[in-house]
Amino acid sequence: MSSLVAASDLARAAYCPRQLYYARRDDDRAPPPAVREVRSLAFEYPDLLDAPGDELAARPISVSASAYRENLARLRERDDWGALTDPVARDVFLAGKDCRGIAHKLVRSPGDDQPPVPSLVSPGEPPERGVWEPQRVRAVALAKALAWERETSIPRALVEYPAVGVVRTVRLTTGNKAAYRRALRIARDLDFVPSRLRNSAKCESCAYRERCGVKTWSLASLLGR
Repeated sequence: MSSLVAASDLARAAYCPRQLYYARRDDDRAPPPAVREVRSLAFEYPDLLDAPGDELAARPISVSASAYRENLARLRERDDWGALTDPVARDVFLAGKDCRGIAHKLVRSPGDDQPPVPSLVSPGEPPERGVWEPQRVRAVALAKALAWERETSIPRALVEYPAVGVVRTVRLTTGNKAAYRRALRIARDLDFVPSRLRNSAKCESCAYRERCGVKTWSLASLLGR
């Protein structure tokens, strides 16, 4: 079991190997309370859909109350709305052939003969389309771990962004599985301090920015202002 790579480590490896190095060195794994508060929204969609504006304003959402309700209204139109709001299980530990991790939900698939799919609940915001690569990698890891445990194919996973009321599907495509394998290789081989990223926007929000020593640049400084 100890040889299995944590799915959260794979997400860090996809984001920045140096960040993974610091997280492992400091044994920094537990999410902060703010993350738990956002994730709790993923289990309250029906109530939040009808919540008044002042109540939503007090919750950790990152869009206006009206936009949030609109997003949840669109989410309700999905075939798996009932499954998302009444998952098979919550916070399920999965251990596969190569990785382990927590699926925040197991969500029923359409059709009684289909296995459930894992759902990763992200505290952040989604890109305009699709899912950020670190979350895609982590979602693939959870799907592979569940497939290993159930001894069946799990062709997709979900990533929920409850701070905005959006859910995206991650399919186990050739490209997504290749990204997972790259991250797995990095995480397994990481026994040295990786190079810093150069002028990356990723560094701006990184908790290890100061100790890493990487220089970040504003648009004004890049333009010589």
